Amino acid sequence: MPNQFAIDVTKIREEARRNITQGPVTPANTADLERLIEVLNQVVATEMVCYLRYTQNAIVAQGIHREQVADMFVEHAGEELDHFKRVSDRINQLGGTPDMDPATLVARSHTEYETPAETDLQGMIRENFVAERIVIETYTEIVRWIGESDPTTRRLIEDILKEEEDHADELNDLYQPSGAKGA
Repeated sequence: MPNQFAIDVTKIREEARRNITQGPVTPANTADLERLIEVLNQVVATEMVCYLRYTQNAIVAQGIHREQVADMFVEHAGEELDHFKRVSDRINQLGGTPDMDPATLVARSHTEYETPAETDLQGMIRENFVAERIVIETYTEIVRWIGESDPTTRRLIEDILKEEEDHADELNDLYQPSGAKGA
């Protein structure tokens, strides 16, 4: 049997007692925690900016399909807020402090906060679709960067990435490039 599972439980117990002040972070986590927390704080900022944009868009949207699109924006906003909370909790578990400073949110965010010049649904759909595509690209890179160094954080970002891809898919179904009729 070439691939047998074997661990030294005695050594693991001793290590757990010796390093209890490190909370849930064990030697199995080989990530550069300082840099990981910095990157996760960028994710926190990104998720809050997305939450704010979707919420604002849901409130001011106008047009014949306003109610349907606004409902989707509200749903997406709620999921973005959930992402914000989950990543903030993970930062705390890793021994960091989630950076929720409103003065620096936009600067740390991967996406931009664009106040629509108009309240047309297609403009809002386009800007949110662009933001989701940015998030998909950057979160994919974060997953690759984390690799096996911190499986828990990697899975968290992968779960969020899946939901962001779902958002993009819904927005793609509604998006009509300039000149197209509808919404």
